[in-house]
Amino acid sequence: MTGTLALNPALRAADHAQAYRRDGVVQIEGLFPAPAAEVLGAVLERSTPWSLVHSSEAGEHVIVEGAELAEMTQDGLKARVAEVARRASGGFGYIYLVYPMINAYLDGRDPGHPLHALTEFLNSPPFMDFVRAVTGEPVVKVDAQASHYRPGHFLTLHDDLGVGERRAAYTIGFTRAWRPDWGGQLMFHDEQGDIWRGFLPRFNVLTLFKVPMQHSVAAVAPYAAQPRLTVTGWLRDDPPYAPGAPG
Repeated sequence: MTGTLALNPALRAADHAQAYRRDGVVQIEGLFPAPAAEVLGAVLERSTPWSLVHSSEAGEHVIVEGAELAEMTQDGLKARVAEVARRASGGFGYIYLVYPMINAYLDGRDPGHPLHALTEFLNSPPFMDFVRAVTGEPVVKVDAQASHYRPGHFLTLHDDLGVGERRAAYTIGFTRAWRPDWGGQLMFHDEQGDIWRGFLPRFNVLTLFKVPMQHSVAAVAPYAAQPRLTVTGWLRDDPPYAPGAPG
């Protein structure tokens, strides 16, 4: 797939910049031409080596790598989700499957994996020029991870503040035929905690939003029939990655 990714030629940044300036968030449908989006969707659905990530009691990032994850029983997984959810009732918490795209690319992990081509594309001039034009931010590089939410997975309220180089956040949805009652919505909250904007998981859709902004991902319902698949990260203005790396 390397070298074959491109933005949908019908997209114009000017069509979305005003909404971003007004609301601080915008959703852009049809990011990629349909054939490329279908390939990326299939990669996430069938050939991505996922790990489990969740918050710890101390608020740290815990990763259960693929081999260890494969050895966990269903009862063990359910217990892990329940414990993280219990802690999250009193503060920030999250649990979902992850593929750390930038780290995997820089570490030379999974040579030839199609997500490496997506990592390169997100740090290419066409994509960075497009998101600069929509957001007005001086984007220098784009980080990325792929996420896979199963029933019970969630991401509680937070604003992404704390790292100065994060100029905006983004998600690219690769979720097919999602029902509203399955949960998993990306939700934006006002100062009173009310939801003033929410987006259903969708396919081949780019969402851009300012940092900081209070947001969460609703828990996926136990009866959801398929995963919520996204690529997410931040548009950043700190120094580019090392020579030979994306950006």
